[in-house]
Amino acid sequence: MDPFTIVGILIALVTTMVAMTMAGISPVLFVSDPGSILLVVGGAIGATFASGTKEQALGGIKVVVKAVAGGFTVDTTESINQLVEFADAARRDGLLALESQIADIEDPFLKKGLEMAVDGTDPEQLREVLETEVERMAIRHKEGAGFAQNMAGYAPAMGVAGTVIGLISMLQNLSDPSALGPAMAVAFSTTLWGVFVANYFFAPMAQKLKAISAKEVAYKELLIEGILSVQGGANPRALAGKLASFLPPAEQEAVLAEEEDSG
Repeated sequence: MDPFTIVGILIALVTTMVAMTMAGISPVLFVSDPGSILLVVGGAIGATFASGTKEQALGGIKVVVKAVAGGFTVDTTESINQLVEFADAARRDGLLALESQIADIEDPFLKKGLEMAVDGTDPEQLREVLETEVERMAIRHKEGAGFAQNMAGYAPAMGVAGTVIGLISMLQNLSDPSALGPAMAVAFSTTLWGVFVANYFFAPMAQKLKAISAKEVAYKELLIEGILSVQGGANPRALAGKLASFLPPAEQEAVLAEEEDSG
């Protein structure tokens, strides 16, 4: 799991516990009511499943798990250097000389693009195929973020439903006034769980999924430009400068400096 995700959730949880303690409320009440947790989480999952298709639900779970596990990680600088090397080899020995090197590429998107380039695919058609794949990926990511956002929307409502259930149970036992206070506290803890699950986990996950998707889309757009440039016989140094423009300034300097050294 992504350590930064864990830290964020722990900060939110600890802050809540401290605030409860400062208000004279025992945090034990918050964590010792499994019924509240079950209703909020189970109800939100059920409502989210009901609001979409089976494919959207399963895909959404997969994307959320991916975000929690760390999301999209790649060494963009290494990919740029690899593309520059391919451009140098293609200019020197021709595109067909890349066939032996393509077999060792780990990135399936880059491998597919270079294979199509070496096979002589028309540049416009090659761009269309790769951009379509990126668009479909973005749509899947959007559905995953929507799954998390729906969970964030339904969880507070489930918390309110749990509170109403608790109040009904309390009103059925008015014969014992001494039990009303604790019973009401337990009832409202469900509302707190709904707010916590929605705003401390699923809403942040939805935003994180959007950020991960944007990063992966930008990376694949970089690869598309690199692949087409290799196919077009671009100058390696010019290609390094072009692809470096996709990076933050500090990383651009590292790419350009390495190209200067190799040149």
